[in-house]
Amino acid sequence: MTLSQQIMEDMKTAMKQHDKTALNTIRLIKAALMNAKIKLGRDLTADDELSVLSTEVKQRKESIAEFAKAGRQDLVDSTQAELKIVQRYLPKPLTKDELTKLVEDAIKAVDAKGKQDFGKVMKAIMPKVKGRADGKTVSGLVGKLLNK
Repeated sequence: MTLSQQIMEDMKTAMKQHDKTALNTIRLIKAALMNAKIKLGRDLTADDELSVLSTEVKQRKESIAEFAKAGRQDLVDSTQAELKIVQRYLPKPLTKDELTKLVEDAIKAVDAKGKQDFGKVMKAIMPKVKGRADGKTVSGLVGKLLNK
């Protein structure tokens, strides 16, 4: 089942169950995917869909941080519920050990010697972890391993 088919099925289910949070979130995901399709002028590939979903997750995480800073727990709770719904469509996240192994392999693959090769390593690793690890986490790990 493709992502768009899954979204349509989940939308029908949310409508039948009168789950407004899920329905609104799924509609937002569908709109984001349609906007990306229009912007690119072609059908979305799996990588394109993953990029759109990753952007949606990142936006919600940033919103949660801002709402928490402002003391708006009601908005934090509703945005966290949306985040869980969006994350259902992403692949299973990498564990810390899996991520460390991938970063170490990327460092060896580009023959990185130190901090000056940070960009090379990030360029090599990010396509492999797209949608499965946060960029901030990856960059922190790359920096840590390159400093050894």
